[in-house]
Amino acid sequence: MIQLCCAFGGRSDEYEVSLQSAYAVLGSVDRNKYNLIRLGITRDGRWFHYTGPDEKIADGSWVDDSAHLCAAHLSQNYKDRTLYTDNGALAIDVFFPIMHGSFCEDGTLQGMLSLCGIPFVGSGCAASAVCMDKALTKQLIRLTGIPQADAVVARRAQVEKDPEAVCKTAEDRFPYPMFVKPARTGSSVGVSKAKDRAGLLAAIKSAARFDDKLLIEEYIPGHEFEVAVLGNDAPEASCVGEIVPGKEFYDYQNKYSDHTASYHVPARLPAETAELIRSYAVQVFRTLGCAGLARVDFFSDGQQVVFNEINTLPGFTPISMYPKLWIHDGLSYPELIDRLVTLALSAS
Repeated sequence: MIQLCCAFGGRSDEYEVSLQSAYAVLGSVDRNKYNLIRLGITRDGRWFHYTGPDEKIADGSWVDDSAHLCAAHLSQNYKDRTLYTDNGALAIDVFFPIMHGSFCEDGTLQGMLSLCGIPFVGSGCAASAVCMDKALTKQLIRLTGIPQADAVVARRAQVEKDPEAVCKTAEDRFPYPMFVKPARTGSSVGVSKAKDRAGLLAAIKSAARFDDKLLIEEYIPGHEFEVAVLGNDAPEASCVGEIVPGKEFYDYQNKYSDHTASYHVPARLPAETAELIRSYAVQVFRTLGCAGLARVDFFSDGQQVVFNEINTLPGFTPISMYPKLWIHDGLSYPELIDRLVTLALSAS
């Protein structure tokens, strides 16, 4: 059997999303193929081998279940591929980081796993870091000619020193409304839509709480469309999914709390537009050097297609688009996990 280490939690604003993703994955893994090692990482960065019920991962109480927690750390010896705990050593064949955001999706974890010689699901250190940074992603995608939203990049120090000047720079570039985003968060954490100067001031100050780099983007009309990409050297694109937010835009609350958004799989698009989005998704994946999996997001009014962003460790929650798209295309949840593990092993 394959020793599959599933890591969840982490030092990220997307900690809760990770718990929901992990619960869904753990409930779908074929236990006849995999011996699961559940590695929980707390908000403050402590590592534990967790042996309690999966339900406690979903509700966040796993961290208080001391009877089923054991301190853990990876071997520092290259290709030792062992998780050491106070109760003994556990061999790891594949590491599955079911985690999102900072210290999880930004290349830091991937760099450590590469140093340890442990095969892992998803993109490597460089691709993860670039894709996590929306400003760097934009610079590389600009070289492809794929349309994308224009943006002004600002630093936290600029916002703190002269927020009015930051707003003026953006206003000289775009009309209202504008979108403001931390450069290196996911799940729409810290994202705001600004309709006037007062809203823009509030938005840049909010985004600067989450990152020292932020983007002020031009508004692109249309709905949001997402494509799941799977593969290493020969990536495949799923059908296109469409998101209709239940409020002004698809923010964190809309995604995970109020459940007012609706989804269309496949998207309500002309066939040629859907095919263009799929081809752009693969091109983005290749350009950024991704591996294993990614979800690539776009805006479209039905004709014009504009690249939005890429997520190298997309959500696996019950409402997450990445598994929904592959399930629609005939790849079951357990089969998707099998493919991801196979891709991780073939890349090592």
